[in-house]
Amino acid sequence: MSGPLEGRLVLDMSRVLAGPWAGQLLADLGAQVIKIERPGSGDDTRSWGPPWLEDAAGDPLEAAYFLCANRGKQSLAVDITRAEGQALVRELASRADILLENFKVGGLKKYGLDYASLSELNPGLIGCSITGFGQDGPYAQRAGYDFMIQAMGGLMSVTGDADSMPMKTGVAITDVMTGLYACVGVLAALDERSRTGRGRHVDVALLDVQVATLANQALNTLVSGQDPQRHGNAHPNIVPYQAFACADGHLVVTVGNDSQFARFATLLGHPEWASDPAYATNGARVAHRETLVPLIAACLVTRTRDAWLADFEAHGIPAGPINTISEALHDAQVLHRGMVTTLQRDGSAVPQVGNPLRFDGDSQTSRRAPPGIGQDSDRVLGEMGLNAEQIHTLREQGIIG
Repeated sequence: MSGPLEGRLVLDMSRVLAGPWAGQLLADLGAQVIKIERPGSGDDTRSWGPPWLEDAAGDPLEAAYFLCANRGKQSLAVDITRAEGQALVRELASRADILLENFKVGGLKKYGLDYASLSELNPGLIGCSITGFGQDGPYAQRAGYDFMIQAMGGLMSVTGDADSMPMKTGVAITDVMTGLYACVGVLAALDERSRTGRGRHVDVALLDVQVATLANQALNTLVSGQDPQRHGNAHPNIVPYQAFACADGHLVVTVGNDSQFARFATLLGHPEWASDPAYATNGARVAHRETLVPLIAACLVTRTRDAWLADFEAHGIPAGPINTISEALHDAQVLHRGMVTTLQRDGSAVPQVGNPLRFDGDSQTSRRAPPGIGQDSDRVLGEMGLNAEQIHTLREQGIIG
């Protein structure tokens, strides 16, 4: 399957989640992505199990964590601490379009593989450095991890119930969003290069991304001068916009405007709420949430979840069930859109969650399964012009794996 980035070469020197997530997206879009890994151990997440994908014999093949962010790539296992390994990476960089890396600030300079050094070889190279805190500032030398950044960046302060301790999200959302921002940055630089011929260095920090994605909560704070409080499953600016209990489970109601609320109130048997000055407008409902929400809750608990959802669907009121991940992955709409798929690697089926981008109706999910460590070393080196004897020598010397 071709894609809009077909013919572009990406060196992915990142590991764990944020950088690999960006690399996987570029691979899905058609770029050739070569993942540079340590011989022997590879990306840290290869060992972050269980759960493990098992081979036909039932032996662990790969950690599920690794499989979520490395589809579409080729793996070149090379020891960059040795001069011969550095030379191989420099040769690849001389012909690459994009370099992704998430080493600590200055970590690649000692190997001569930092962006400044590589861009001297290839002025058109676009580099993207992903770190916890950015390339400068008082925290620049610190390591950064998603959980810690969610705490420092304010996200945890608004996540969880009002009477509980602050909570992180159930997905490493800062890493994922950082990967997306990184991809946006390199694609913008690629577009600019088509006009100028020059590359750019894109600096992406987890803390910057976390602060940026506070979105309305950040502006709530800047405008009001007050820190938002935790509302659990409720919304600080919209009512009713939260989870409610039904007779047999829970659902989420996301009433987004006053006309929806009028229909909602009628379905609940209280059309008078829509004309009550305390509830008629969203601003009024936010101000009086402490009285309105219990009234809504008392109505919804009298019927089953699916009965309410059917009525809401019929009357155009946004609502949905609170699914488990298994239920979400087996949802009829999710399956129809091809968001769950399977790839093949060495005779083993590798489950994948698809890329949500569609171009002209076609999914942009790569059909290449996440690679084994060094799976493509021979092929990549052969394409660089090395013969079988040279590759064998490098392997014997432990420079490649």
